[in-house]
Amino acid sequence: MTFRTAPGESGLPAELAVDPDWWRQAAVYQIYPRSFADADGNGIGDLRGITSRGPYLRDLGVDAVWLSPFYPSALADGGYDVDDYRDVDPRIGSLDDFDAMAAALSAAGIKLVVDIVPNHSSDRHAWFREALAAPPGSPARDRYIFREGDGPDGSLPPADWTSAFGGPAWTRVPDGQWYLHTFAREQPDLNWDHPQVREDFLRTLRFWSDRGVHGFRVDVANGLVKNLPEKLPSQAELDATPQDGHHPLLDRDEVHEVYEAWRGVFDEYDPPRFGVAEAWMAPERRARYASPRGLGQAFNFDLLEANFDAGEFREIVTFNLESARKAGSSCTWVLSNHDVVRHATRYGLPHSVRGEGRIGVRWLLNGGREPVLDAAAGLRRARAATLFKLALPGSAYLYQGEELGLHEVAEIPDGARQDPAFFRGREVSVGRDGCRVPIPWTAQGPSLGFGPGQAHLPQPSWFAHYAVSVQEEDQGSTLNLYRRALELRRGLRSEGSLEWVETGAGRVLAFRRPGGWLCVTNFGDLPVDLPEGEVLLSSAPLTGGRLPGDTTVWLRP
Repeated sequence: MTFRTAPGESGLPAELAVDPDWWRQAAVYQIYPRSFADADGNGIGDLRGITSRGPYLRDLGVDAVWLSPFYPSALADGGYDVDDYRDVDPRIGSLDDFDAMAAALSAAGIKLVVDIVPNHSSDRHAWFREALAAPPGSPARDRYIFREGDGPDGSLPPADWTSAFGGPAWTRVPDGQWYLHTFAREQPDLNWDHPQVREDFLRTLRFWSDRGVHGFRVDVANGLVKNLPEKLPSQAELDATPQDGHHPLLDRDEVHEVYEAWRGVFDEYDPPRFGVAEAWMAPERRARYASPRGLGQAFNFDLLEANFDAGEFREIVTFNLESARKAGSSCTWVLSNHDVVRHATRYGLPHSVRGEGRIGVRWLLNGGREPVLDAAAGLRRARAATLFKLALPGSAYLYQGEELGLHEVAEIPDGARQDPAFFRGREVSVGRDGCRVPIPWTAQGPSLGFGPGQAHLPQPSWFAHYAVSVQEEDQGSTLNLYRRALELRRGLRSEGSLEWVETGAGRVLAFRRPGGWLCVTNFGDLPVDLPEGEVLLSSAPLTGGRLPGDTTVWLRP
């Protein structure tokens, strides 16, 4: 087998070589580039801004950074409408800036994971522009999914399908044909039966791997391969079709042929690259995406979707550890990301207003009248849940700002919102902008240290209390809790499973990790007794040596 070596990885002594399995137990910090740090003052976060925060990321103690899309884009969907998969949006930098950022992160001991968006391109991509200029039935159109319309004159869409953001999933072009877009109309779906599509993404994987990228987060990983019969099913028929490998649009078995080819590229490198699948699907179907022949990992969003409840957490952990064992992978624990309401807020809401689904909910008002968020309770539970998550075997994915205890931002004027989920479905969702507001670095300044000018999404005044500069001075802050937890985790972590310890209390979970250290979480309201041992870290102060409600503690015997 031929191995390729990325820049900065050649000539290492054997004892300094990168562990090929580093990602199995890594703490990975997600950066939404446009909202992290703005170095040039245009209101949009950029790569030089990320580079400038290298010392912060090093001190936080993460093993890797995952960058959400930074590619050229019209931002119809926050950068997930990609114009060019092998370039950088000039508003946030250049390829030289990318290389400088990658080198700075590497010097800080931080690996780099990037988002890749294979289900769809943008409508400004060179291929789609070529498709629109070409006639129906042309090879250029075959890279996408075009169909003739329904009805006597073709003026009706080929099917009544609804896009993920609301509205029709088919858009008509001037010559009368229609193209499929699972998401926004600016995001035409690619045709993964086309060999040029498959080959071009292999080229993209090599392009970024050669620039020092160690892994890829794969957007809509379960949606690439489709099987569309001449007579398309209705939306009702789609909704009634199980995702068991034979659904026309989702989680088809053939998609794994794509990822087996990607694995061939990953294994050209030393250390091998890896992928983590974003696939919102039945848990029992995730294992194949995470197999050693495929991407290596697949997100499990089960804790993210769970209530703060001992029974739910135990069932989810037990299931996912066993699934990872069978797949030959490791678990991927996540509580927040750029698509969902922040967990500090979710845990502070009554069940009746949390809503369902992952693209944001109208959680702020109860019937349009009274605020319902218990922010203090939400943050207590978020800190406890995070400490629980970081004690588990597997990799932990963190989302920028959660280490500050940030809540969802609800008070964004309609005119300032950017998410297509809001504009196409505002009657049921306020969209995802609330978790994408630029994070606060200082308690002063026009954008609280995000940049020298105003931020592209408005920051609320209460953000100042959560600023990095404020929390660094407070030993009990959420930031310092994360720093201490990640530092301890590096010394305590080891592969393998965990041993549940019976507590005799239904609302208290405890488990033991290799080496004997113990994690205990009180999901209840009343304090409980602790087993004997040295307290390494607690998500909240103990009360008279007892574990309060909504609190997690790590103990060493």
